[in-house]
Amino acid sequence: MEGRIISELFINEQIRDKEVRVIGEDGEQLGIMSPKEAMKLAEEAGVDLVKIAPTAKPPVCKIVDYGKFKYEQTRKEKEARKKQKTVEIKEIRLSPNIDTNDLNTKINAARKFIGKGDRVKITLRFRGREMAHMNNSKHILDDFAEALADIAVVDKAPKVEGRSMTMFLAEKR
Repeated sequence: MEGRIISELFINEQIRDKEVRVIGEDGEQLGIMSPKEAMKLAEEAGVDLVKIAPTAKPPVCKIVDYGKFKYEQTRKEKEARKKQKTVEIKEIRLSPNIDTNDLNTKINAARKFIGKGDRVKITLRFRGREMAHMNNSKHILDDFAEALADIAVVDKAPKVEGRSMTMFLAEKR
């Protein structure tokens, strides 16, 4: 039962507060007492005193087997990570003089990405003389968004950045 810090949890002798709220092994409240008294209780039970809520007033300590407690915490974190979905951003590049069939192919690709829950960044790239007619090409992005209106919403409206115009689409909630 030596004191050591793992992920900022104070255990046993490291707890230096004037008084702490103590929770027993089976989760019952044992009240507010000095850390020395709490340590005695923990030693009698043959386990550790772990500070689980350092920001509370007074701090909350639990009488628990530290190794087991640490293991449970890591398992809970793993479970939480497993359940969360990371939203990726998929990019689809278009050019101003894209043909209808090519546009439909790109729309279907975007539909697939949005169906999986990813955000889609549609980039309309301009080269050379196409730069002079940027404002005439905005309708391509508008048509793209309209074609996906049933499953997606425009997250960020079309915006010109250098030689390209970008727009973000996200899944409808």
